[in-house]
Amino acid sequence: MLPLEKLPPPSPGVPLALLKGITVLDLTTSIAGPYAAMLLGDMGAHVIKIERPGKGDDCRAWGPPFLDGESLWFMSCNRNKQSVTLDYTGDAGRAVLHDLVRKSDVVIVNLTDRVQKKLGVDHAALSAVRADIVHLSLSGFGLKGARKDFPCYDLIAEGYSSVMDLTGEAESPPQKIGTPAADLIAGMDSAYAILAALFDRQRTGNGHKLDVSMIDSMTRFMAPRIVPYLGGGPLPKRTGAKDSVISVYQVFDTQDRPITLGLGNDGIFKRFWQAVGEPAVADDPRYATNAQRNAVRAEIVDKIQSVLRTQTREHWLKLFVQHNVPAGPVNNAQEVASDPELIARGLFYTAVEGSRKIPQVGLGIAVDDNNASYRSAPPKLGEHNDAVLSGLLGYDAAHIAQLKAAKVV
Repeated sequence: MLPLEKLPPPSPGVPLALLKGITVLDLTTSIAGPYAAMLLGDMGAHVIKIERPGKGDDCRAWGPPFLDGESLWFMSCNRNKQSVTLDYTGDAGRAVLHDLVRKSDVVIVNLTDRVQKKLGVDHAALSAVRADIVHLSLSGFGLKGARKDFPCYDLIAEGYSSVMDLTGEAESPPQKIGTPAADLIAGMDSAYAILAALFDRQRTGNGHKLDVSMIDSMTRFMAPRIVPYLGGGPLPKRTGAKDSVISVYQVFDTQDRPITLGLGNDGIFKRFWQAVGEPAVADDPRYATNAQRNAVRAEIVDKIQSVLRTQTREHWLKLFVQHNVPAGPVNNAQEVASDPELIARGLFYTAVEGSRKIPQVGLGIAVDDNNASYRSAPPKLGEHNDAVLSGLLGYDAAHIAQLKAAKVV
């Protein structure tokens, strides 16, 4: 039995519709752009995903693993969309693209500045088609600067941002984060910027040119480590996450499995030692403030570690809940996906459409107590060609047949 078989269906109720009436043209591939568009679709926008005929989004080929021939990476960031295949490198395809732009409120592109202009999908070209379009460019390095035409992936952005330099144990090589963090953060930034631009357009009637850089987004993610350095603090070093500004804020071993422990203020520090039966430790004047505790961090960590190794993870987590001490497990993906609380909140589900079973990680946002966001499965390549060309654009059967014969769609 696959893990997806154990998950419930999507949350019941009417899916979120805060962006109902907004049409988004998603010209992107891979993760960051599709993720941004999916976030908008989850909130009710009509998202049309434009893909290359015969091949589609690069992410469709990313695997294994595949589920019934479909990339699970692709499934992770493409629900609530329609797929239209379109070759817009020629005049006939560009005419279709412009018709789609006229019907759209937002266009998302993840090409470099040079390629955008070459293909005619840059802001200047598309705002000439619809003046109030919200055009978002999501690229590695942005639309300006000496690196604007450099190619980029999440891995590259993580390296530029310093997060890889700080991830891992002190003596280990730099490590990538275990998820495409730069893609997802830049995707969230893109959705955020688009919503702000749409709000302003409603107020002023003006379209906007938005420029999101994966490098910028990932670097801003590092602000809590960079700003202290800029203000005179030490250069951050790779420590296995054992150098927090909070004196006790790291992973500890127990008798069986590790836990996380965050003693973020004086009160929590005292409650921890009360919980483990050694309240006198918290009364040591050398441990009175976080700054003082930082000065003797190694000593405190050793004391805590010696205590925690005497009992199991389950024992400590139950005890710390009783004493209101922030702690948690170090879960693997299997444990997370089977967490009953997360499942109850609608974060994991399996949608069934015909013979397809589609495991999903949900939006995780409730609006007026409604967290239903699933409307449709990640689309098959070109699944909605006829529906969009005829239903949205009003093309007749002969026109559509002509486009297919010319391999434009």
